[in-house]
Amino acid sequence: MSELYDIFREHPHISTDTRDIGADSIFFALRGATFDGNRFAAEALDKGAAYAVVDDPAAVTDDRMVLVGDTLGALQELAREHRRRLAIPILAISGSNGKTTTKELVSRVLAERFEVYATRGNLNNHIGVPLTLLAMTRDTRFGVVEMGASACGEIALLASIAEPNYGILTNIGRAHLAGFGGPEGVRRGKGELFDYLAANGGRAFVPREDETLTNMAAERDGLAVEYYSVTLAEGLENHLEGHYNRFNIAAAVAVGRYFDVADERIRHAVGSYVPDNNRSQRTETEHNTLIVDCYNANPSSMRASVANFLAEPPGARTRRLLILGDMLELGAWSEQEHAAVIRLAAQAPQTEVMLVGTEFARAHAGMEPQPARITLFADREHLIAALRAHPVDNALVLIKGSRGIGLEKAVGEL
Repeated sequence: MSELYDIFREHPHISTDTRDIGADSIFFALRGATFDGNRFAAEALDKGAAYAVVDDPAAVTDDRMVLVGDTLGALQELAREHRRRLAIPILAISGSNGKTTTKELVSRVLAERFEVYATRGNLNNHIGVPLTLLAMTRDTRFGVVEMGASACGEIALLASIAEPNYGILTNIGRAHLAGFGGPEGVRRGKGELFDYLAANGGRAFVPREDETLTNMAAERDGLAVEYYSVTLAEGLENHLEGHYNRFNIAAAVAVGRYFDVADERIRHAVGSYVPDNNRSQRTETEHNTLIVDCYNANPSSMRASVANFLAEPPGARTRRLLILGDMLELGAWSEQEHAAVIRLAAQAPQTEVMLVGTEFARAHAGMEPQPARITLFADREHLIAALRAHPVDNALVLIKGSRGIGLEKAVGEL
């Protein structure tokens, strides 16, 4: 690893895709279910990479190729070594909902005092976390690392790579139930962040109002805890949709105060954050008011978004419309969770509901009696066709569903 790290110090840019090779970078030939990066190592060098890290001896055709036993393992170990040499505080953020929003808020607050590097985009898995760490430089003074997971053991792995000093669990919800094996599996899997912190002298930021998180913190001997209240979010101007986002704001305030960021700088950081990438974005079109929240969806976030939408006055709009797409990766819990969302949506008789996907259709078919004012669409394309045939006008619209449903492609019809 020392040899590879010496190479990295001379060429501190990492690439895993020959379609986006940075000049003088190091290409890691990762393997996947349908691809083998070793096949593209020579191409990476031809496109300007300084070195290529491979794990297939047959791929070694150039003295700029570094042969390792496992390229993914080498990438992760390189990231761990880099993190240790940087010797900076790192705060990890995980949870079922709100990870990215909390990461953005926390990093902006900390950036009022430190040189911060935070996870870009959705680089929050076993490949993304190493890439995030390796993008930190000698100028970085604080790292904020988002950690996603869909099964037990994944957060433990990511924590062992990033070695965080601090951690936030946004909440424990009903996400990735199939992979975690049910709600208790979600609790165990997400709790691996607290496990790591407790075993390594770390500190967790925990909201007093969340009984699940306070219990999880209390169960772990040796875990230092910084308790805070959701009331920290009160009175702060922000551009976030939904009452539930007060937990994310409060977490950012708590972190900022712990690290001595002045209150006026915290207010500035929170107030200047505008969500994008289809995460709770409010948009005024020529015809409608849209709340676009279709980057992802699980039962917890879906119910929170729908409940918040139903409680919001329509303002000048004369119609209310819910466009909801399937929640994926729920396994045996799918039908009951989709039915629960349908029942919640149907509580407002003046709200029209459009459901997109086979999981909602299956849940709806099993309900007795079947709620009124609900229209079913097999997929996004059928929804788009209907919106074109019968344009929606003067409506307040919430659009939410799992990323795989692709509801963002229907936004242009509204």
